[in-house]
Amino acid sequence: MPQTAIEPLPLEPSPLAPQPLEHPPLAPLPADFFDPDCPVQTMPVLGGKKWTWKLMRCLEGGPRRFSELRVPLVGITAKVLAETLRAMEHDGVVSRTEYAENPPRVEYALTPLGRSLLGPMDAVCGWSREHLAALLEAREAYERDE
Repeated sequence: MPQTAIEPLPLEPSPLAPQPLEHPPLAPLPADFFDPDCPVQTMPVLGGKKWTWKLMRCLEGGPRRFSELRVPLVGITAKVLAETLRAMEHDGVVSRTEYAENPPRVEYALTPLGRSLLGPMDAVCGWSREHLAALLEAREAYERDE
């Protein structure tokens, strides 16, 4: 029996696949696109740090000691907690107060500058809550395609 070649079926794009946007060609981005005086360049890198926002929430109610902060931050090491608090202190969003007591006592608190970040944090949390399903779906689709 002679073998016949099987012709592949033409692939039709799925109606669910993302469609390219039709828009006029964009101008190339100039080398000086970012404003060197833009204050966002000096913004604390809060979003990129795993523990920073959680620490902000822990300190929202008032000053806390180092050992108190470790309780809800399951998985954080003492070294990472110290480094994160130091970075937040460096950015002026957290203050560190040492008390001359025996044994020594140190407390961390949000500064007025740190408190001013709570509103924007709430907005980002709200956005995340609203779009969480879509974000997770996009991640799953990306990982399936890899």
